[in-house]
Amino acid sequence: MGSQSSKLLSCCWVSRHSASIVEAPNVENEEEEVSDLPAFREFTLEQLKNATSGFAVEDIVLENGEKAPNVVYKGKLENQQRIAVKRFKKTACPNVKQFLEEARLVGHLCNPWLANLLGYCCEDDEKLLMAEYMPNNTLAKHLFHWETQPMNWAMRLRVVLHVAQALEYCTSKGCSVYHDLNPYKVLFDEDCNPRLSCFGLMKSNGNGNIYSTNLAFTPPEFLKTGTVTLEGVIYSFGTLLLDVLSGKHIPPNQALDLIRDRNLEMLTDSFLEGKFSDDARTELVRLASRCLQYEPQERPNPKSLVAILTTLQENTKVPPHVLMGISPSASFSPKSPLGEACLRMDLTAIHEILENIGYKDDEGVTNELSFQMWTDQMQTTINSKKNGDSAFRCKDSKTAIDCYTQFIEAGIVGSPTVFARRSLSYLMSDSPQEALKDAMQAQIISPAWHVPSYLQASALFALKMENEAHIALKDGSAFEARRSKSV
Repeated sequence: MGSQSSKLLSCCWVSRHSASIVEAPNVENEEEEVSDLPAFREFTLEQLKNATSGFAVEDIVLENGEKAPNVVYKGKLENQQRIAVKRFKKTACPNVKQFLEEARLVGHLCNPWLANLLGYCCEDDEKLLMAEYMPNNTLAKHLFHWETQPMNWAMRLRVVLHVAQALEYCTSKGCSVYHDLNPYKVLFDEDCNPRLSCFGLMKSNGNGNIYSTNLAFTPPEFLKTGTVTLEGVIYSFGTLLLDVLSGKHIPPNQALDLIRDRNLEMLTDSFLEGKFSDDARTELVRLASRCLQYEPQERPNPKSLVAILTTLQENTKVPPHVLMGISPSASFSPKSPLGEACLRMDLTAIHEILENIGYKDDEGVTNELSFQMWTDQMQTTINSKKNGDSAFRCKDSKTAIDCYTQFIEAGIVGSPTVFARRSLSYLMSDSPQEALKDAMQAQIISPAWHVPSYLQASALFALKMENEAHIALKDGSAFEARRSKSV
């Protein structure tokens, strides 16, 4: 994928240099800024199968806190770019032409406050969308289901500003309708910057659910007309403001009653006690009540939202990951012996661990190999694996690579352990690119196995791709922890 992949990466990573800036983007100069960026493009089904380890269950990202009809997977392209892949039901979006038109319209957007769309796939009866992957969960997770600390006041103010900026940008580009805006549609990237999911810009999201089934949170005019409008999006933004203020999902009618009774304490997250500005809270409540007006024409527009929220910002120079209390990915340190060895690039220690592991992670491989041994014409292939194991044990990397290659090319069975061993042999032969390919192939065969992720980390370190390597280490650690719990 070469230079084309690096150009694709540049499209939506331009915001990394201005992650702490909270001012509204200069929409007038937007076209000039993105004119050199590559076009939204088509992916093949094979590329996306490889990226998601064959749409492995382990790679599913849950939407809206539950299994959605159209499943989203996390994945990784050959150039190590992380992606989110939305796979639509076979019966969803029967009008393929309309699906492609909408996807291309959304795909032309590129903004630092969107989890931008990168491509699509329409092949056979599959329909898929690809977007930037956001590794630090959803606003709902950090507001409603936090584990270590509640989201602080300054970060809450920053989140609603960036969502408003995203809506203003989309409106300026002719995409004013966002479907079912809620805390599950606000995601956090690797630096903990809040991003609005671009999937919500697709009409009905492919399953007919333009709004959530809870009518208490639905714009009143939608119940009459069934039409989504910009004013309806602003209403949903008002409910989002209530979520951010209260740390709970409060129905708008109940919230408006509390506002009329001046009972702002009941509207405020108790964990924020003494840690917010009364004036800023008052302004946020006033803005929420304006967004929730019954008459659509009485609600503010996105530009007004941005203007008001910009004046409320606090601690604007503090990086978002500090406000969130989350360590950046580059500081992640694995705890297991294999993870630590990969972090140190201690190939001798990695070799010893892989040698001790053996082939116990090759489910079904042993029996299949035993069956093949009964066939005379396959004996040479089986011997190539045995010779490869002997060479691997003696750290004879060149011989191990040659023998394992003979076994792999015979195509008898896909062994993740053979790919893992050849990956390490490539690393020991100073061939990190080949090592990375083998580690990824091992993960495709065995998606839940932690070893391939760790080996990818070692190869990425060797390729000087530090940030990607730390992310792979984090993945390997997560797989290993999950494995330990199931034993």
